[in-house]
Amino acid sequence: MKIQHEETETKGSFYILAEDEKIAELTYSKAGNDKIILDHTEVSDKHRGESLGKKLVYHSVDFARKHNLKILPLCPYARAVFSKNKDIRDVT
Repeated sequence: MKIQHEETETKGSFYILAEDEKIAELTYSKAGNDKIILDHTEVSDKHRGESLGKKLVYHSVDFARKHNLKILPLCPYARAVFSKNKDIRDVT
């Protein structure tokens, strides 16, 4: 499954499509030029338990590292992933 990315001037999302349907999405808001705020993670009921939300959080970390950004994980799910995985906290 390929993670795709959409971005506007103030917001963005990382998402996964299956058969032209969004089955998982992580949305964010931009906070200035150097920070993104992860605000919502959603996975379709049919695909729960497949670690898609975690894959999206890790993808956001890779994106932040590549673009020299910091992440503020306000989404409860994203915050839980950050609290359990020390290897990604360099971007918080």
